[in-house]
Parts: sequence; structure tokens; C-alpha cells
Amino acid sequence: LEFSYGETDRMAKLYPAPKQGRDFPLEAALDMEPRLREIRTAGQREEKLFAYSLKLEGLLRHASKHAAGLVISPTALVDHLPLFVDKEGSVLTQFAGPEVDAIGLIKFDFLGLKTLTLLANTVSRITHTRGREINLSTLPLDDAATYRKLTHGDTVGVFQMEGSGIRKLITQLKPSCFEDIIAVIALFRPGPLDSGAAEQFIRRKHGKEPTVYPHPLLEPVLKETYGVTIYQEQVMQIAQVLAGYSLADADSLRRAMGKKNKAVMQEERGTFLAGATHNRIPEKTARAIFDAMETFAAYGFNKSHAAAYAFLSYQTAYLKTHFPHEFMAALMSIEMGDTSKTYKNIADCRRQHIPVLPPDVNVSDESFTVGADSIRFGLGAVKGVGSKAIATICQARQDGPFADWYDFTRRVQGAQVNKRVMESLIKCGALDAFGPRAQLLAGCEATLKWAESEARRDRAQLGLFAAGSGPDPTRPALPQVAEWSEHEKLTHERDILSFFITGHPLDRYESRLHGVVSLTTAQIRGRAHQEKVRLAGVVQTLTLKNNKKGDRYATFTLEDKDGGVEVIVWPEAYRKYEHSLHADEPVCLSGTLEVDDDRCQIIADALVPLESVAKDEVSQVHIQVPSEVTTKEDLLALRAVLTQHQGDCPAFLHLLRPDHRETIIALPQTLGVAPTRAMLAAVEDVFGSGVASFR
Repeated sequence: LEFSYGETDRMAKLYPAPKQGRDFPLEAALDMEPRLREIRTAGQREEKLFAYSLKLEGLLRHASKHAAGLVISPTALVDHLPLFVDKEGSVLTQFAGPEVDAIGLIKFDFLGLKTLTLLANTVSRITHTRGREINLSTLPLDDAATYRKLTHGDTVGVFQMEGSGIRKLITQLKPSCFEDIIAVIALFRPGPLDSGAAEQFIRRKHGKEPTVYPHPLLEPVLKETYGVTIYQEQVMQIAQVLAGYSLADADSLRRAMGKKNKAVMQEERGTFLAGATHNRIPEKTARAIFDAMETFAAYGFNKSHAAAYAFLSYQTAYLKTHFPHEFMAALMSIEMGDTSKTYKNIADCRRQHIPVLPPDVNVSDESFTVGADSIRFGLGAVKGVGSKAIATICQARQDGPFADWYDFTRRVQGAQVNKRVMESLIKCGALDAFGPRAQLLAGCEATLKWAESEARRDRAQLGLFAAGSGPDPTRPALPQVAEWSEHEKLTHERDILSFFITGHPLDRYESRLHGVVSLTTAQIRGRAHQEKVRLAGVVQTLTLKNNKKGDRYATFTLEDKDGGVEVIVWPEAYRKYEHSLHADEPVCLSGTLEVDDDRCQIIADALVPLESVAKDEVSQVHIQVPSEVTTKEDLLALRAVLTQHQGDCPAFLHLLRPDHRETIIALPQTLGVAPTRAMLAAVEDVFGSGVASFR
């Protein structure tokens, strides 16, 4: 219908937010949002769009495939149901899951989790670097250090617990035992979050609300979850205890509730009330409990599933706590092909004070490796260096480390390690031990030709490396050229590795940056839609486009030390800030944040050189904590931290309430602080990451 992306995006953003994961029908959305109705009647194009949409709504767009579902039958599947072959050649059932179940076949979900590979690779690295054998099945489940790491929200790489939402839940819940981790997995779902069950669980766990039970008989069933029903198994146990259900009948009740089968539910209600009456449960109490069970079952989670996931979460958290180098090296290797995840992992290494070093042909393997208190980039991450070239380098290295530039070139020369491979290795720093990068690049072609002629010699002849012989007069000397500037070096490094490794253009602003920006790219996902933000970074992947009127606008990725975010600069802002956009220097970006489930971007309002706005001082420190779960002990710990980092900068405490309102307290002058990274880290050790900011 020739609607532009901007037009359709504006309409999509007007659509009401889903309720408990369910979208509203289009007719209901039109009743709820007057601006959508206005668009519908704006012209013939719009009327046609909505007319088509109402006819298409609810139709199947395509045949979908369950990511892990396998159907099992006693004889050939074609004896029981129709099949078809999709574009990828997979054999699929033409019946959907419920129909497969209805005809008596069973579906199993086999999840292919990369976390299992991550765990195995971490254990292998620990054995290689430390000589220790780790048995993941026998890890102690009461390790205090692991629970501290989870409580602080230090969960990059921890299974199921990396997102900003679940990190917030963890830091509020403060897990102290394995059962708490199971609860986190079950509670972080739309149902428990929207219904208030998660907040109720947290308040009761921390003694801010008394634990009460719907009936005294249910205390053994609900004690571990403080009287809050969060597992499907608890629904089954309630039916057993109050109404005398068998386990099989209780499971049938659970399934009926989950599928919202009204006819079956009406029958089950009568059975439940009759059983409760038989057990002398007052009818009013029984009805209230059944209604609560029915509401819960729509979003309840299976505890056995949550426990299995929680075990993987604990294992990854334990390894990250006690073997951070090996864990992060394994994580970075497995996510090497995903730029945004590698950004995140490198930033987490920096936060843990784990140096990430550039590749080195004398020590690097294809994947990331662990060195002396550091992690070394793998050669597999270097653009232009294929697996065959890496195999050639590693094979040659088995005869001993490469002595110098000429030794390396001679020993790896051949079709696999050609000029393009050598240039990539030079630019990313993998050959830094052999000389300045600019000099090596300038002499690369001549040295490769020399190495090729050396290879033609008879190996038995007295050659360049015979003991006692002097330098080979035919060996070309490296040209005397000026070394690259820091900017040139970092630019080449990023072109080849996709990341800045030995430094970052923001490094020289480090001491002043917190007074300039409101957040980093790593903190964007936890922010509100349409929030005004201010970030600093480097312009990458700049693309210039024209709208229908012919006006020029730009899109790019703003990259800081934590990652990157997509930015759009519409024509008016582009005309005003074009020079800054093309200046190839760090910039300070102000704009409006647009966040949804699928992506996040910033609409730029202003874009100016960072140098011109960076200030020497931070004027205020702001600390945001949730009032509902912050204890007296937390506040005493905060006072101790502020006392240890005394200075002249005033501090403000924001107490955030569940209804999104807040109380801001100006702390006394005696608690003024020195706004340093050490102070920031110490505050985050108490309340979790992202709670403190400089202004």
C-alpha cells in the first residue's frame, strides 16, 4: 500500500500495550485510542489500510514450526496424521500441538541450549588452566559468594538472568537459597508481575508483610513461597489437600485450568467443592480458593521446569563467581559471532577488572583463551582470517614460538596465510610483538615475497636460521615509516575486530564523562519509552538517506564502551548537526528513547562534539533504590560507603515506590562524596548495578 516505515511505525506505536501478553483486537484498539480512529478516517489510503487489516486479522500468516517439539508415535507417523515438508526440508505434522495431543500422540520438547556447551567449555578451560576437575552435578548449592553476585545483579552470562527486568527482580528479591532462584524463574513472567504476586513474594520474604495462608491446611504446601501460589504443582497439591484429589485427577485439573476449558472447569468446580465440603472446608473459603487457583493457572509455571532452569542458572553463576576468567572466555567464544553480545561481554570484563587483550599469533587459539589474569582474543574473531589460516599458524607454532617477523612469515607462508591475512593480523595487533604496526604493514609485501623464495630453497642448505650464520643479506629490511596515531590504530583495530580492544576514543574523557551523560548503552533497556536521554560515543555505520520529499537524514550506531544503540537523525536535526556527524570524533548525543519488545533506538535532538560539552566536575550524585525492599541494613551499608568516599559533591537518595512515584532526599553535607568510579562500584555492591549516577 506504499506506506513508509515512519507512517506505519507511528501507527504501531499508538496500538495499546498487550494485557498479560495478549494483544487487543483491532476494533477494541480503535475504541481505546482516539488517535488511531483519526488516522483511520484521514483519507482513502488509511481507510483501505484499516479495511484490509480488519479482514486479515486472525488469519494464519504462515505455517509455523515449534522450535523443539518432537512428536512420537507407536508406528509410522503417516498412520496417524498428515505430514508436510517445509522450505528447510524438515518433516512437520500438519496438525498443531493441541490436535496432536487430542488424537493420542505425545510431543516432547527437546531444547538445544548453548548454555550446556558454555558449561562444558568452561569446565574444560578450568582443567587446562588450573589443573582442577569440576563436577557440575555436585556443586554446593549454599555458596554465599554466588548468592552475593546474584543479589548485586552481576548476571552477564548467567542463564535466564541477563535481562534488565529480571536483574531488577533479583536485586529486590535478594536470593539466599536455591529455592529462591527457582522462584525467580517462575515469578519473572507477565502473570506474576502484573498480578502483584512477585512484589508480594518479595515483601513477605523480607518480613515487610506477614505470611498468611488461604487455609491452615495449606501451610505445608505454600510455606516455601510465603503463602503465594507460584507453581502449577502447588495447584495440584491444594486440590489434593483440600478436596481429596488423586495426583492424576489433580493434574487433569491443572491442565483444564491452563487451557481455560470452560465446560471441564465447570465440572471440576463441582468436584472440588464437593471434596472440600467432605473435608469440612467452608464453602465460601473453598469457592474463593478455587477462583484464585483458576486465575493463577492462566499464568502459573511448572516448578520442575523452573528447577531445571534454576540449576543451570546457579551453575553458570557459580562458575562466573569462582572462575571468572575461564567463564568469560568460554562465553565470549560461544558468542563471538554476535557483535552486540560481544560488546556486552567485553564491558563486563572491564567491570570485573579482567583485561581483554588483542590477538597474538604466539598465544592465541581460534577461540578466546585465558592468560595470566587476562583473556586473549581468539584468531577466529579476526576478519579476513579463516579457519584454515588459523590452523596453519597453530600448526607452525607447535615447533616453538615465532622468534620475530621474519621467522613468522617464513614458517607460515603459503596459500592459506596470504597478504590479506597478514594485513588483518597486523591491523588488529596480533603481530605487535614483532614491531610497530605501520612498519609491518609497509614491509608486508616484500617480506612475503622473500619468504616465498626461502621456501623454494632446499631445506638442507645453509639458510637464514642456521646456527652461527649472520643476517641473510637478501632479507628485506622494514621500511622506516611513522607509526600510526592512536586514532588510526584504534580505527584499524575496530575495522578488523569490530571492537576497540587496546583502548577506546572515550578513554581520554573518562574522568569527566559521568558529568556529561545520563546513561550508557548498557542501561537503555531498563529505561522508559519516550524518555529524554544523553549519551556519549563514537558514530559508526553511518548511512545517509532521503525521505519522500528529498530531504537528507541519517542513521547510525552510537558506540560507547558498553555497546551500541541505533540512532536516527531526521532532516531538521541533520541540517543543524551535519558537521558533528561527519567529524570522526566522539560526540555527545541528546535525544528521545524509543523502546519496545523488539528493538530500541534514539531519535536525535542534538549532536555536538564531546570535547565541547565535557566538564571537569560532577555537581551531584543520585542513588535510586526501591523503597519496598530496601532494609535498614541496606541504608546503614550505604552510609558506610558514602563515609568511606567523602568529598564535596552533594548526594541525593531516590526512594522508588511500586506505583512509579518517588521521594527524593537530599543527604546531609556530612555525607557529601567524591564522585569516583570506586564510589560508584561500592554503591552498586550494596544495591546492584545501575542504581547510582553522576550529574
